[in-house]
Amino acid sequence: MSLIGRLYEDLKISLKKGEKERLSTIRLLINAIKQEEIVLKREITEDEEINVLNRALKQRNEAISEYKRVNREDLAKKEETEKKIIESYLPSPLSEDEIKECIKAVIKETNAEGIKDFGKVMKGVITRVKGRADGKFVQMLVREMLS
Repeated sequence: MSLIGRLYEDLKISLKKGEKERLSTIRLLINAIKQEEIVLKREITEDEEINVLNRALKQRNEAISEYKRVNREDLAKKEETEKKIIESYLPSPLSEDEIKECIKAVIKETNAEGIKDFGKVMKGVITRVKGRADGKFVQMLVREMLS
């Protein structure tokens, strides 16, 4: 079943169970996916759906840190709940070791010799991890391994 299909199924279940937080978060995700389809003027792929969810997750992380900064724990807690719901729809994240193995493989394939090949390696790694790892973390590991 596609991601949007899962969201619609879970929407029905949450509606029946009366899970208000889950229901509102699922509606937000469905709307974000539909908005992306409107912008692109076509049905989006599963990878693009995952990108939409990753953007929503990133927004939640930024909101959480901002709410904590201004001592609004109530709003931070709400964002935390939404974050957990969003994470449940994303593929499981890769461990640091799995990311390093992927980087090693790309370095070997591209015959990268140093930091000058950073872009080539990053392009290969990002296509392999497809939303299953934080880009900044991957970038840090690639820099470390190429140095």
